[in-house]
Amino acid sequence: MVVCGLACWRCRWLLPLLLGLAIIMGIIALAGRGWLESESEPYVQQASLWESCTRGEEDLNWSCESLMDYGWGRAAAATYLVGFVILVICFALAVIAFSIEILRFNFVRGIGGLLFVVAAFQIIGLVIYPVKFTEEIPLTGDNMFSWAYGFGWASTVVVIGCAFFFCCLPNWEDEVLGNIKPTYYYSSPERAPYLN
Repeated sequence: MVVCGLACWRCRWLLPLLLGLAIIMGIIALAGRGWLESESEPYVQQASLWESCTRGEEDLNWSCESLMDYGWGRAAAATYLVGFVILVICFALAVIAFSIEILRFNFVRGIGGLLFVVAAFQIIGLVIYPVKFTEEIPLTGDNMFSWAYGFGWASTVVVIGCAFFFCCLPNWEDEVLGNIKPTYYYSSPERAPYLN
């Protein structure tokens, strides 16, 4: 019988793998130009975390304005970027924690606490951006917060989930380290005659 529970060595790498996925989504959010886009033709507005671009209906060239000229733009970018940097640090710490034979479970719980800090920074940046953008930047036509903004939120949701798992993981220390023998339950004696 093959059982892959928490004691399985390969399963230990799921949390660092999820953190790596959150980093990839964070990179897409930081680099993507799809934080805000025109919802339908003519596509006259698009924005990233760093700049807002507009163009006329007949014009092919985008005219861009830096959002770093606004205090809220710097605040949104800084909070999201600080959260991203702490996320990369947490990923490195998680790889180190899961690489050693005997896990330091207080160390793992500390990573979980740092991940909650990451989530707080990212949420602040993701809330500041749409509120202040719609207040201070003149919008043309129907616009929507688009795919890159969604990747920012997806990264944050994954970070929150990982934070809970990292904080709760020390509660199952014996199971993770394989110190508890698995218990097998059989429904009838006919299926396991060798137990008699």
